[in-house]
Amino acid sequence: MRPLLCCLGLAALLGPCLACPTACSCSIKKNGRLLAECAYKDLQEVPEGLSSNVTILTLSANRIGRLGKGSFTEVPEVQSLWLGYNQIGVVESGAFALLAHLKNLDLSHNKIADFPWQDLRNLSGLQILKMNNNRLAGLPRDAFRSLKDLRSLWLNDNELTTLAEGTFDNLPSLSQLQIFNNPFNCSCKVFWLKKWTENTSVSITKGGSTLCVAPSRLKGRAVTDIPDHHCVAPSVQLTYLSNLDNTVMYDGLTLTLHCSVAGSPPPEIRWKIQTSSRRVEISGPNVARDGNVKQSQERFLVFKNGTMAIPRFSKEDEGIYTCLAVNDVGTRDVSVNVALAGSENPAEDLLRDDPQASHLGGQSCYKGDEMDPSGAGEKLVIIYHVPRESKSRAGGAGPQVHLGTLLLLLGIALCW
Repeated sequence: MRPLLCCLGLAALLGPCLACPTACSCSIKKNGRLLAECAYKDLQEVPEGLSSNVTILTLSANRIGRLGKGSFTEVPEVQSLWLGYNQIGVVESGAFALLAHLKNLDLSHNKIADFPWQDLRNLSGLQILKMNNNRLAGLPRDAFRSLKDLRSLWLNDNELTTLAEGTFDNLPSLSQLQIFNNPFNCSCKVFWLKKWTENTSVSITKGGSTLCVAPSRLKGRAVTDIPDHHCVAPSVQLTYLSNLDNTVMYDGLTLTLHCSVAGSPPPEIRWKIQTSSRRVEISGPNVARDGNVKQSQERFLVFKNGTMAIPRFSKEDEGIYTCLAVNDVGTRDVSVNVALAGSENPAEDLLRDDPQASHLGGQSCYKGDEMDPSGAGEKLVIIYHVPRESKSRAGGAGPQVHLGTLLLLLGIALCW
């Protein structure tokens, strides 16, 4: 009787460990891991009744179309999860978030277009991730950032047209990457990928099949063959101009900064202005061909050729002026810290206002003076001499200088 009771007790202890849905077959492997084999069972959802200590769950080749937030709550210890060759089109946020022990995840050959990438943050032990043969059209730059142990990543045969620079950064264990058979648009946004593949030790399987679909001039060429001269990082140069011929207009100094840029594709010019009282960002020109200011920042007139004019420049406009050149390859910027001094004795006023300031040898600013990017943190003091007659008229109603007059004074060089 006693041996029988012992056997019954042992069966009672093992029974819950071997709980298995009807559609599956469960067994203990030699290494002690519990396998739940549920492949090729025509399942439409993840079956219920799985044992909590399942470490290998095979659900491949079924008809599962949706993974809900609670689909895998019964198997928190799972290490290998095989879901390939289903019809999964919806993956709810949180579906994988609690599977902290997961090492292998296969979602290949499904219909996934949107994926809750934030779920991967908790899967720091993941080593193999297969998402090939889906409908992924884009990836967040930080999608894989937490996967320090990831060795193999399959993204081939999706609908990826581009990849953000840095997508494969912070993957120190990565040794195999598959990204072939994606319709890459080989604009300069993926030029970084060429450089990355040239320097990485990661094996990129079927690299020759990683082809460009667009633009037409590169169609059929490998991403790794994008010509270098098509993609050149921006360069930027900043020059400054005072009123032409040092003429002082009755409404004060007009400070003009000119940003010259180069690169391929041609960089976009942006301005950032930081004064003691405000911060302004201007993307693109705000002065139209007819002279009208298109945006609300009438204080700063930005032209298509890279010139910025600040009429009636005053102490309130002192601050850091930054020109940024931006294209698909990168961003470069150069800044100048502008301060102002103006009196009958500029040098005396300069020392009183800021004894540490540099004033270019005591000379005023002349048209075409060039800013050295290496000195971007230095202070440039614009010194101008206000004639006595101008001071005497300042209290009266002097003539107004309109935008059209300003454009004329800035000269024909302001072309579009």
